[in-house]
Amino acid sequence: MSAELITKFYEAFSRRDAEGMVACYADDVVFSDPVFTELRGIEAKNMWRMLCERGTDLKVVFRDVTSDGKKGSAHWDADYSFSLTGRQVHNVIDATFEFADGKIVRHKDVFDLWRWAGMALGAKGKLLGWAPPVQNAIRKQGMKGLSGWTKAHPEAR
Repeated sequence: MSAELITKFYEAFSRRDAEGMVACYADDVVFSDPVFTELRGIEAKNMWRMLCERGTDLKVVFRDVTSDGKKGSAHWDADYSFSLTGRQVHNVIDATFEFADGKIVRHKDVFDLWRWAGMALGAKGKLLGWAPPVQNAIRKQGMKGLSGWTKAHPEAR
């Protein structure tokens, strides 16, 4: 069942169907990745809503879905224009999941933030994307974007 849940999540993502994605999440889900280091519940759900809305040219391809019923994993690639710079990004992500009561309760995405910064931000990202101050600025900007999106979408609270 859990492998099917992961597949359902990514199939919805590939259609930019945020509501289909968040339906796979438990209400108290915990999500983390190199930019959004810990989002809980509605914050995690709203991150996907924001990304689906902004990702007008988003292409998602997933593979290698596995699950033992309690934990699972998948590999996925995302191609899109980064909304703040318009630069093309090809992000390569490995995801792990934990499940309870037929829902995803924990979701962790792992990718190379320096590599991402080089694509999304250009020369500054390529040269300095490894540096903690630059990575922290990326995280701060991500949270600012999510906060702004949430304020602009009161229906998503």
